[in-house]
Amino acid sequence: MNREQYIKIVEREIHNINKKIDIKILQGVDYRKEAREHKQLLHKIRQHKRKGFLGNLLNFLNRFSQFSNI
Repeated sequence: MNREQYIKIVEREIHNINKKIDIKILQGVDYRKEAREHKQLLHKIRQHKRKGFLGNLLNFLNRFSQFSNI
């Protein structure tokens, strides 16, 4: 699986989670779990779209737990 395929899969999953969140908002139900998943998936997309030296450095640092929130 290459980078573009991975990003498309993650974007499709974000779209599905957004649908679930919208339904839960309309029903007045708590959607914290879905919001957390959405945030994690967005982080994954941002991570794979980084380019250049700084992006590579951030991707490398992200492998360590103390830097994982960058």
